[in-house]
Amino acid sequence: MRGVVMHAPGDVRVVDREDPQIVQPTDAIIRVTAACVCGSDLWPYRGIDDATDAPMGHEYVGVVEAVGAEVKTVKPGDFVAGSFMASDNTCEICQAGYQSRCVHVESMGRIGTQAERARIPLADGTLVATPGQPAPELIPSLLAASDVLGTGWFAAVAAEVGPGKTVAVVGDGAVGLLGVLSAKHFGAERIIAMSRHADRQDLAREFGATDIVEERGDAGVARIKELTGGLGAHSVIEAVGTQESMMQAIRSTRPGGHVGYVGVSHDVQLPGRELFFSGVHLHGGPAPVRRFLPELIQLIWDRRIDPGKVFDLTLPLEDAAEAYRAMDERRAIKVLLQP
Repeated sequence: MRGVVMHAPGDVRVVDREDPQIVQPTDAIIRVTAACVCGSDLWPYRGIDDATDAPMGHEYVGVVEAVGAEVKTVKPGDFVAGSFMASDNTCEICQAGYQSRCVHVESMGRIGTQAERARIPLADGTLVATPGQPAPELIPSLLAASDVLGTGWFAAVAAEVGPGKTVAVVGDGAVGLLGVLSAKHFGAERIIAMSRHADRQDLAREFGATDIVEERGDAGVARIKELTGGLGAHSVIEAVGTQESMMQAIRSTRPGGHVGYVGVSHDVQLPGRELFFSGVHLHGGPAPVRRFLPELIQLIWDRRIDPGKVFDLTLPLEDAAEAYRAMDERRAIKVLLQP
């Protein structure tokens, strides 16, 4: 099969890879219908994270082709979406709603789903079948549920977004934008999107943003405080993962408020004394997408949400190198790959 590998920073190749096989009786093999490039894939692309001849991709939807002997919840022919983390969905941690930290967790990024086919470990606890074969226009949204929608959704849950609250969103990538969509779904009264890019601002407004703040860092914090009577937002979604974005999120939150942080952390260090006196709740990490997948799939199926709008470029799998370039150069918010 054909699949994407990161040969070295900035060097993405589509190569022949071995076809996946059932390894464990809990595995499934899927034919990937759609995959995509994630913002987190840009860390190794830019040389910040290590990757040498590494299979790439952790977001996927597709059709089940084969299942192991112990798989019971999906069968060949089912159209499925799955989490970017494989989980058994039965351990104590999964049952508490944190499937991304399952005691048997496996990262789909190590398998690489930017490919024609993929082995899905722990299929019963990872995959969710759609109610039927989806219409083509639903596939981008179902793909978004695999990671960026589920992550933005978790960020809103972690930030305790709800009716009557003011929400600020730090980060205007796909996760941040879908954090805006999630905040709108949860009934936030005011949603402040922090963005400097006109196309992303437009999509944020379409998803439910009521205000746009272009300032960053201390200036961004000051603007949030100005918009909230000096108090700060009730809920802040942090969707970047840098020192600046995390501190901007914490400082934009009112005492007693909540930060939902889902940006993959890179060299973030929290000042203990400032955090102590902030009175701010912090909750986040790798999103337990599997917790939300059944609900998200149904919302998409019923056409109540349309998260697939974050895909503003679609390319063949063979053009994966261009997909990475487009996202790295911010010419695209998120690129869908068609095997």
